[in-house]
Amino acid sequence: MGGNIGESRQTRNNTQSAQFRGRVGAMVTAPMPPGTEVVTVARRLADQVLFPAALAVDASDYVPAAHLDDLAGAGMYGLFGPAEAGGLAAGWGEGNAAVEALAGGCLTTAFVWAQHHHAVRAVAATPSAALRQEWLAPLCRGERRAGVAFAGLRRPGPPVLVATELAGRWRLDGYAPWVTGWGRVDVVHVGARAGDDVVWLLVDATPSATLAVERLDLAAVNASATVTVTFHGHEVSGDRLTGSEPYVEWSRRDALGLRVNGSHPLGVADRCRRLLDAAGVASGSLADDVDAARDSLDAAGHDTMATARARASLLAVRAASALVAAGGGRSVTLDHHAQRLAREAMFLLVFGQTPAIKAAQLAAVLDG
Repeated sequence: MGGNIGESRQTRNNTQSAQFRGRVGAMVTAPMPPGTEVVTVARRLADQVLFPAALAVDASDYVPAAHLDDLAGAGMYGLFGPAEAGGLAAGWGEGNAAVEALAGGCLTTAFVWAQHHHAVRAVAATPSAALRQEWLAPLCRGERRAGVAFAGLRRPGPPVLVATELAGRWRLDGYAPWVTGWGRVDVVHVGARAGDDVVWLLVDATPSATLAVERLDLAAVNASATVTVTFHGHEVSGDRLTGSEPYVEWSRRDALGLRVNGSHPLGVADRCRRLLDAAGVASGSLADDVDAARDSLDAAGHDTMATARARASLLAVRAASALVAAGGGRSVTLDHHAQRLAREAMFLLVFGQTPAIKAAQLAAVLDG
């Protein structure tokens, strides 16, 4: 049973060698023709490119650039971008399903890629025509790749990153605690407090005398190259401002924006279910549970999103625990998917976690 759920070290090594050399075929990486379903292509990428190499990526220092190139070649960097800029203009449901599929292929790769869309949506909506002209199409094509830095905005207490307006420039002071994809992104879409507002800036992902980076050592998705970025009077040109908004409005919008993050644990849970099924182990109600958790996320509003997110993350933990148990002792060897998926499920408990999500998670686990 365990041998079916995982894969041998030789198979892993062969897969790593093949996947890291580049593409797996034009069927996967060619730009999507009109009428092609985005989710179909995402599932194909997940199954044919990402999942076969997921163990190798998990053991690496960085997500292979070839994987990100594959996503760009299939148009996935423009998932939420407008069609006139070369984007796929995916609807909310379609886009979330694509994120879910890719997360079930290789969470680390999907995690790096997913950060990009924050900048795409912001640049598409910016009032600056010059910024749209310079950045939107290259972002949609994946020629320029973006990370995002706004986790500090969710922290209680004084702002951890402050923006001060100068003559034609902005100065950043403080730190961004969580920036993913360092070394694989060109810019970071940074959210910083400016009084009662939040300002958003495209900041070059380049260390300097005023921008320092410290890599975090993660128990899962470590190849995402997630870092803390510290700014010491770091100046950014005013033409890199994508927009600003009152903090209270951002906070309200952010609560619903957490929906897309819920797609990651659904992808992990469904991959566990598929591995159980492939090994001939009855997966019980997991398929129905994934569907129900997805419906709960889709229907959630401001008051119920935290509960829906907690439900999705705990489902991933339960599904991964079942996979570990089914595989027996071999599940905890590094060439088996069970241990990787279990660590990823643990990671997803805290990814995008807010105080409300944490409270819902603890209540579900400790109070039954």
